[in-house]
Amino acid sequence: MELLERLNQVNDMKICSVLDREEFKTYGRVIGAYDVSALVRYMEAHTEIPENGNVYVASVPEMEAFPIKKQIENLVYGGMPIEIGYCNGRNTTYNGFEYHKGSEINIAVTDFCLCLGHVWDIAHNEYSVDQVQVFFVPKGTVIEMYQTTLHLSPCRVNDTGFKGVVILPQGTNTPLVKETTVDEESQLLLQRNKWVIAHPEREPLMKQGAVGGVKGPNKEVKY
Repeated sequence: MELLERLNQVNDMKICSVLDREEFKTYGRVIGAYDVSALVRYMEAHTEIPENGNVYVASVPEMEAFPIKKQIENLVYGGMPIEIGYCNGRNTTYNGFEYHKGSEINIAVTDFCLCLGHVWDIAHNEYSVDQVQVFFVPKGTVIEMYQTTLHLSPCRVNDTGFKGVVILPQGTNTPLVKETTVDEESQLLLQRNKWVIAHPEREPLMKQGAVGGVKGPNKEVKY
């Protein structure tokens, strides 16, 4: 855990590991029983880290053709349809938080950090960065984040950037024809099965119409 020690030395926020069950248990769990090697090999061979920013693809047919899709679909999601995609990039800041109705599985193709929170700490569509917990996710780790976990893009922990597989209920993070909002939560709905609360400084999210309710500095995870 030399990298985790280094991250804690250079940052002013505590960084835990997802392998620490007690620290991570209200956010999710580590899944060790599934052979995801085919997905990792695909990611290493066929996806790139962009020069700037992040790239997110919700559904990759080639990845969804591997037998592991049916196994995860049946055993983790109880037979409900899923999508398999990825997020690669160079992000280093919080930027905002999203959540879904249904768990998200992340497979760390590289080391990265996740900035996490709890939906129950959102109050009147505002959320304080002081309530964020940053977690280090070692390369090769498979995690399930519960639907009550606030999250967004990973943060890189080296100059190269990060790669991660993203598994979600089918249709998540795709365009939505939105109904008229009726309450505070519905104001956060930005895409299908995607509720977002953004940091006001994160222009791409704000331009999409996200609520800029994240309070405090848009913190950076240093390495």
